[in-house]
Amino acid sequence: MDGFQTVFKFFLNQKTTIGYSFMALLTVGGERIFSMVSFQCPCNKSQNFIYGLVFIVGPALVLLIVGYFLSSRTWKLFTGCCLNPRKLCPKGNSCNCVYVFAQITVGACIPPVMWLTVALLNGTFYECAVSGLENNHVVDLFCKGKTDTCRVELPRVPCGKSSLSPADNQELLLMLRAQSQILGWLIVCIATVVGLIGTCYKNCRSQVSYLQLKFWRKYIEKEKEHFDTYATEYATKLADRNLKSFFENKDPEAFPFPNHSAWEDISSLYTFCRSEQYYSTLQRYVEKGNKDKDDEMKCALDFVDGIEMM
Repeated sequence: MDGFQTVFKFFLNQKTTIGYSFMALLTVGGERIFSMVSFQCPCNKSQNFIYGLVFIVGPALVLLIVGYFLSSRTWKLFTGCCLNPRKLCPKGNSCNCVYVFAQITVGACIPPVMWLTVALLNGTFYECAVSGLENNHVVDLFCKGKTDTCRVELPRVPCGKSSLSPADNQELLLMLRAQSQILGWLIVCIATVVGLIGTCYKNCRSQVSYLQLKFWRKYIEKEKEHFDTYATEYATKLADRNLKSFFENKDPEAFPFPNHSAWEDISSLYTFCRSEQYYSTLQRYVEKGNKDKDDEMKCALDFVDGIEMM
């Protein structure tokens, strides 16, 4: 039993890493399915580029939208902002609002970057797209030192239906695939460097120490877990009370629950102040209520729990 608890605790502590690994496996699997089942390069000069580009960019765009859609932060930022624009940018602080949206975007960009990387490393979509380009510089790059037939037959190379010799056809395929893989590794390197620089910059700008930041993230995680559990239990009790009152045809028992203003307060964007030791909007509301709300003008909008997994 102790061994099982140790293993369970290890996987619980590594759930972010496991989540990213699972996302990567889904991306690789999805790309392979697209390549083998649905992708059929038309091998036509006028269609290759658009067709290949759609398979490279289309799924990435869909994954980006899904990333926004599945992020609780997105809805926390935008819910109700049409009726009350001040919820989007409290106290008119639009810069902080843009900063928070940028953090949401970073999290939403992880699946699209994974897709672009896997798609380019495989090379199938890129071969089709680039072979259909009509740019003279691109054609000259691939057909340098070859006959004019190469320029005409280049769009048919990805299908293996060109009239070129097998050696020339294979050489062009290898060139296209090499370019695609170079771009794929370039995206990996850029994403890694940007992620490292961004993380270092954020930690350097942190207003709390490393251990306090670690505790803070643990608290946010536990608060979310307990909120879901408590909300489910409380909603069940309220539903039981209402159904009991309805079927027994009697007045309902008193049942206290937060008012509209309280829900608005705990759903607002988190603001951090060095003068306070509150780790969430919920804790601030519980300890302060509606008092001293003007102090938020001096605070900064922020998320402390890193990149959110979908």
